[in-house]
Amino acid sequence: MKPVIVVHGGAGRIFKEREEGSRAGVVRAALRGYGILKQGGSALDAVEEAVRSMEDDPHFNAGCGSVLNEKGEVEMDAIIMDGKNLDSGAVSAVKCIANPIKLARLVMEKTKHMLLTDRGAHLFALGMGIPETPGEKLITERSRDRWKKNLEPDSNPEEFQKDLGTVGAVAIDSEGNVACATSTGGLSNKLIGRVGDTACIGSGGYADNCSGAASTTGHGESIMKVVLARLILYHMEQGMTPEMAADTALDYMKTRVGGLGGVIVVNNSGEWAARFSTKQMSWATVKENQLHYGIYAGERQTKSVDEALTSESEGF
Repeated sequence: MKPVIVVHGGAGRIFKEREEGSRAGVVRAALRGYGILKQGGSALDAVEEAVRSMEDDPHFNAGCGSVLNEKGEVEMDAIIMDGKNLDSGAVSAVKCIANPIKLARLVMEKTKHMLLTDRGAHLFALGMGIPETPGEKLITERSRDRWKKNLEPDSNPEEFQKDLGTVGAVAIDSEGNVACATSTGGLSNKLIGRVGDTACIGSGGYADNCSGAASTTGHGESIMKVVLARLILYHMEQGMTPEMAADTALDYMKTRVGGLGGVIVVNNSGEWAARFSTKQMSWATVKENQLHYGIYAGERQTKSVDEALTSESEGF
């Protein structure tokens, strides 16, 4: 099996001045994940590494750069899933952790549980020796400005939710195993303790070697209502291609509950798709040493991996 990785940096509206950073961020993440796959590494390691790379990138609403809740704090959700045995780990409403995806993986591998939240997740992180990151270090000027704007009496937080930036990755490795990972800071000015789709298995992501893997982004409450990631895999089980399955599920979410979003998908034979019903979604994929990436509907830029790695080391 030829390995494939697909990543997304969130569906919504990507402001002009942030396009270049978003493109560079998803390309970097895809190349890092593919580097692991190319050396015979697992899909699980590849998706974790790709998502970790985007959590560390302030352009995205995950890890450093996460949006703030109503009290001006960062609360993050993440999930990872192994398609080989349907093992999964997730965390929700976590604070003061640089890489929630790493914690989600530890939940999967070191506990009998699948989801730890808030204080329990925090205590588990301490027990696992994950260093605490001061909350302030995760807050960017942009997130704080947006939070303040949303507090103004005539503001419309809904308008800002369109620039979401959840991150995710799906992959298939040389052994034919699939995996997914998704991480987010959630919605700007959300209620304390609000948990969206990301940490919910089947909504924020799903992986099963029998069909493939999907990671989602967009309006969390809508994604949960239709259990979007699992719905896409169901369509593939019925014989649809990844692209058709993604479009069908996104269309259903739009017509049934009025929700917009985006998805990345890989099936168990290595076909992939990156589809969205929002204005934009940053995405990148690597297959057979070819990198493809884009932001706009219909946009698909292509480079060889070697060429991309060269420009990456020169600062993209």
